[in-house]
Amino acid sequence: MESLFIEATKKTPEVSFKAEGLITLKGRSIPEDPSKFYDVLLLWVVEYSSHPQPLTTVNVDLEYFNSGTSKSLLNILRVLVDLKNRNNSVNINWHYETGDDDIFERGEYYSSILDTKFNFIEIKQD
Repeated sequence: MESLFIEATKKTPEVSFKAEGLITLKGRSIPEDPSKFYDVLLLWVVEYSSHPQPLTTVNVDLEYFNSGTSKSLLNILRVLVDLKNRNNSVNINWHYETGDDDIFERGEYYSSILDTKFNFIEIKQD
């Protein structure tokens, strides 16, 4: 399986999905057509989950995302939580800036509806 890397744009996050088990989304996500952007990522995660590494680390480090992204992100996280529920080691790290209650609460919401523990990592602003 090949890794997937997509550079960030003004409307889409940096994507670094490594076949070695490190999955990262970083930046802002406001694509006009979320499914066009995220369907590729979902397919990669589905393929990865059929032959996962012993440990999968997921880093969600989004400073802002729209409602379309929210649904797509949930679909990706569902596949990863299913992987965890099949007795694979999966750590989900949810990054948020100090004082960004919106991003923090979205992470709590996903953690709750997916019924899985997230590691909340506060990023101090300069």
